[in-house]
Amino acid sequence: MSNIGFIGLGIMGRPMAGHLLDAGHSLVTVKRGTLDAALAEKGMSEVASPKAVAEASDVIITMVPDTPDVESVLFGEEGVIEGLKPGTLVIDMSSIAPMQTQAFAKRITEAGGEFVDAPVSGGEGGAINAALTIMVGATTEGFERAKPYLDVVGKTITHIGGHGAGQTCKVANQIVVALTIEAVAEGLLFASKAGADVAKVRESLMGGLAQSKILDVHGERMIKRTFEPGFRVRLHQKDLNLALEGARTLNLSLPGTANAQQLFQACAANGGEDWDHAGIVRALEKLADHEVGQ
Repeated sequence: MSNIGFIGLGIMGRPMAGHLLDAGHSLVTVKRGTLDAALAEKGMSEVASPKAVAEASDVIITMVPDTPDVESVLFGEEGVIEGLKPGTLVIDMSSIAPMQTQAFAKRITEAGGEFVDAPVSGGEGGAINAALTIMVGATTEGFERAKPYLDVVGKTITHIGGHGAGQTCKVANQIVVALTIEAVAEGLLFASKAGADVAKVRESLMGGLAQSKILDVHGERMIKRTFEPGFRVRLHQKDLNLALEGARTLNLSLPGTANAQQLFQACAANGGEDWDHAGIVRALEKLADHEVGQ
């Protein structure tokens, strides 16, 4: 059992931390308001800063929203690097920019630590059920050290390559997810506007080539109008920004990604930045003056 510092107890981080506690590990986090009662009951403790987390930990896991957040936690004032012990394993499970990830890995390595980028897919449900897909960028040694902890919170764990490769895979994942959600939204909107029973349309599509996890989960959200976030629009916007910035660097055209980003922007402009990303259907509905299932 290990002493783990876990920084980032959001929608995804809370259940992930809970699984690690259930597995018998000791967890400490940075104090931010009132600690979740369930985690406190399981023995999670709090300290004042990321530096103090590092001083108390052999393994540090970060699960925060964006690249600047990771940089602040690791290298800001009272950051992890100030309390990092030799040999500490640092696992960043946030979804951030691949190039910056490589720079972060270099700094942690030079300070005597082992860095692993391990972004996840699967949403809140995957985190709750310990069924996340985890895409890992690391040295072979780093991957082998990290895998026992990743096994506690994930189901499909793949070593993609060196530092930054996990984040590159996650950006690709977010492109596919965004475009598939948009495709499901367009298909259901078309069926609804044409007068078909969208629930039955979805049921039929689930038996054919259009079948997908997104049609299953997000198609149901669109029909039932349940847009409480499993994964927020604003976070998917952030991920598509990473994709489009990377595309510019690579001199690559991603027209579908750009279109999906504009639809997410339309959601945000209408107060929906904290909707679940299935809420992309609302932007299309506004254009059509028609609501799915209407």
